[in-house]
Amino acid sequence: MAEPTQNVKSAQRTLEVLELVARFPDGLTFVDLVEKLPYPKSSLHGLLQTIVAMHWLTFDPRERTYLIGVRPWEVGQAFSRHRDLTVHARRALREASRQLDETVQLGVLDDFDVIYIDKVEGTRMLRLVSHVGSRLPAYVTGIGKALLSGLPAEVVSAHYAGRELTRYTPKTITSGDEVITVIDQVRELGYATDDGEHTSGVSCVAAPVRTGDGVVAAISCPVPSARIDSGEVEVPHLIETIKASAAAVAHALEAPGEINRDER
Repeated sequence: MAEPTQNVKSAQRTLEVLELVARFPDGLTFVDLVEKLPYPKSSLHGLLQTIVAMHWLTFDPRERTYLIGVRPWEVGQAFSRHRDLTVHARRALREASRQLDETVQLGVLDDFDVIYIDKVEGTRMLRLVSHVGSRLPAYVTGIGKALLSGLPAEVVSAHYAGRELTRYTPKTITSGDEVITVIDQVRELGYATDDGEHTSGVSCVAAPVRTGDGVVAAISCPVPSARIDSGEVEVPHLIETIKASAAAVAHALEAPGEINRDER
C-alpha cells in the first residue's frame, strides 16, 4: 500500500503548490515556497522540477521565481469551451425535451469515450437516470457513435479494427470491425442509434453537432424500449427532433450573438 499512498501524497502536494503559486502574480522563489509549505526541501525541489517540466509552472531564471505555466491556461480554455457549449446548447435541449417529453443529453468526445456535459430531464415517471460528468465508451452508446462519426475514417479504423470489445448487454456490438461499419452508416444517415447496447431496455437516438470545426458535440434522447415497441414513441419523429436540435445547437455556436440573456 506504500506506493499508492505516496502517489496520493505527491498529487496533493502538486495541487497545493499550484494553488499557492497562483495566488502570487509575481511568482514565488524556492525560499518563499519552503517557508509557506511544510515539505522537506529535497522533496519540494524534485516536485518543482517535475511540475516545470510538464509546463504547469514556469521558472524565471533572472528573478529565480516560479510562476504559473501554460498548462493551467490550456485546461482553463478547455473548461471554457465546454461551458460555452452548454450555454449555447441549453435552449435547443429544452425545446427538444419539451417536444418529446423525454430526457435529452449533450455529450463530447474525450479520446474514444463520451462524456455527458449537460442534460434536460423529461417529466415522465419512467425515464433514464443519467448523470452529467459520467463517462462511457463511445462505441456502446448512440451519442458516442454520433461523436465517432466526426473522426476521420482512418482514425476510427486504426482504433477499432480487429478488436474484441467489452460486452455490456446481449445487444452490445463487440466486434471492432462491425463498429467501423456502423460509424460509416452514421456518417451517411446523419444520426446514430443504440438498441439496448449499454443498458438493457433503453434505446437511444443521437445526432452530431457539426460546425465549421467539425463534430464538436452530440445530442441524444434515450427512451425505454417499451415505449418504442408499443408505438407510444415514434422513431422517425424522435430522429427528426434530435437532428433538428443538433442543427440548432450548431447554429447557436456559430451565431453566438443571438443567444438570449436568460440562457446564460
